[in-house]
Amino acid sequence: MKTTRNTAAKTAVLEVLEKSKTALSHTEIHKQLNDLCDRVTIYRILDRLINEDIIHKISNLDGTVKYAKCHHLHQRVHIHNHAHFSCENCHEITCLENVKPSYIMPHNYKVNEINFTLSGLCPNCLNSNI
Repeated sequence: MKTTRNTAAKTAVLEVLEKSKTALSHTEIHKQLNDLCDRVTIYRILDRLINEDIIHKISNLDGTVKYAKCHHLHQRVHIHNHAHFSCENCHEITCLENVKPSYIMPHNYKVNEINFTLSGLCPNCLNSNI
């Protein structure tokens, strides 16, 4: 069984994601790391964290990929069966842990991954428009 390395860069990426209340893009993570490591290293770390089920990625409505820390690591079967909210104004993506997507699949289809994204205005943008 392969063991994973805990490098300073990996620890820093995890800290950035843990502190964030919203999902972050690669560019946003890179800016917060203040040149601790290069772009390629960050991509490798993000891929490793996804494979280790520590974070998950979300594709925004405009195609931007963002990353968020998983909050259900204690479960035996690790799935990302929750919705995401994409704000059309500030472009932040938030995991909605208590909103469970529901769907009915036709026969002869096997679902491997769900990307359920709702869009509109987040509470901050909604309140600033009032």
